[in-house]
Amino acid sequence: MVGPGPRSTISCGCRRPRCRDAVVTPRGPTVRVPASTANLGAGFDVFGLAVSLHADLGPGDPPDGAQRLDRHHPASIAHAELGGDGPIWMRTSVPMGRGLGFSGVARVGGAALAVATAGDDPERAVHDRSGEILRAAAHLEGHGDNVSASLYGSATAWIDGRVVRLDIGPHLQAATLVVWIPTATTSTDRSRATLAPLVDRPDVVHNIGRAGQVALAVERDDPSLLAGATSDRIHQTDRLAVVPGAAAALEAGQEAGAWCGWLSGSGPTVAFLCPSDAAARVEWAMPSDGHTKLLRIDTQGTHVV
Repeated sequence: MVGPGPRSTISCGCRRPRCRDAVVTPRGPTVRVPASTANLGAGFDVFGLAVSLHADLGPGDPPDGAQRLDRHHPASIAHAELGGDGPIWMRTSVPMGRGLGFSGVARVGGAALAVATAGDDPERAVHDRSGEILRAAAHLEGHGDNVSASLYGSATAWIDGRVVRLDIGPHLQAATLVVWIPTATTSTDRSRATLAPLVDRPDVVHNIGRAGQVALAVERDDPSLLAGATSDRIHQTDRLAVVPGAAAALEAGQEAGAWCGWLSGSGPTVAFLCPSDAAARVEWAMPSDGHTKLLRIDTQGTHVV
């Protein structure tokens, strides 16, 4: 069985009392999970896109730069949900409360780690039991757009509890994903509370058309189809209004040469897909109240490292 084993004493031969009998906890597999950007404008609660920010999770004592998680952490809860036992740690470059799927990353990672440590072949176990990981993470998260992208990589559509994965072709793989991350944070629950309970039919029709355009652009690997594809009339306007600078950033990035842009998840981050030769212009066009990252689409998804 792969996983944290019993605590053992290892002598290094040193005469120093504090070093001679070091107590260590053998580590098991490490699971790596990508962040995600959700909605992609018109695909509210449906579309997700995995991005090249990652979190590593593992059992036992945390390595350098990692944090031991308490039992109330989303990753620990998901870990226990699929039968995981014992302490776990997390090391992440995914910012919390910034609309890049931190809680989804944690839940997918915890669930995947429980599966990875339950058998002799961790990578195969994560692959074969991905459906269980998805159901557990989506249930705990309350929606599946972020978690499906973090689990499977590439672009995904969450449809009535099922996931459709859209492969990323070479043109979009070469694209740069520019994200502007404001200093402010947001809460998904508070952001959802700002949304209107009813939507006008013309706005629904608008979003259906644009969501289809996004899917077609990805399916055909044709960035030219992304122009206007992330326009939204259901959720973005209300959410942008409560994030200072976000609406201006969205407009500036597209004017600077991005193919498209959208509010990432519930915000406050704004994301753009652009040709690599336009990335610097888009980055320079962003407001000063925040920072930018230049990323890629992650096509690997959750895996054992």
